Amino acid sequence: MEYSDHDLIVSYLAGDEESLKVLFGRYTNDIYNYARRMGGLDDASDITSEVFIKVWKNLKNFNVKKAGFKTWIFMIARRTIIDYLRKRKNVPLSYLDNEESGTSYADSIPDDRTLPDITFDKEIDIKTLNKILESISPPHREVLTLYYQEDMTFDEIGKVLDKSINTVKSQHRRALISLREKYQDLSK
Repeated sequence: MEYSDHDLIVSYLAGDEESLKVLFGRYTNDIYNYARRMGGLDDASDITSEVFIKVWKNLKNFNVKKAGFKTWIFMIARRTIIDYLRKRKNVPLSYLDNEESGTSYADSIPDDRTLPDITFDKEIDIKTLNKILESISPPHREVLTLYYQEDMTFDEIGKVLDKSINTVKSQHRRALISLREKYQDLSK
């Protein structure tokens, strides 16, 4: 029987250390991949460790009524990534909120599903796809990452990014348009 995140948290808070291991095991790869795509490969392990330390320290304050655990942990991850990026001298402090930024921090966003409104040929080269994804703005890449890679809803993404659901939907739409334009430019 698989326990829900909430059940594992309650069990851990009641003294079952194994519950925390199971809970962290569920999210380690997702948080690492998110950190790698948004913070860079060099810092992904450090960021991931820092996220789980923060989660462990604050787990007793987690409020299931406010947000799901997945949303909560990604909110912590996003803030941790921003803190790490602020420590870098060559990174704009507000790159996650600056849609005009051309700076790319992602290595890749592997995705086996076809994105809506875009029909990629089944034989598209993964290097070409990575090149396209790296060329879009970090806010657009972040929305696509959370939606397609982490299977979050627009509402959950809005909570993680601290933006309204309409803003998230708008960024998603603009990101898809940007992907389509970049793909068309490359295929000319």
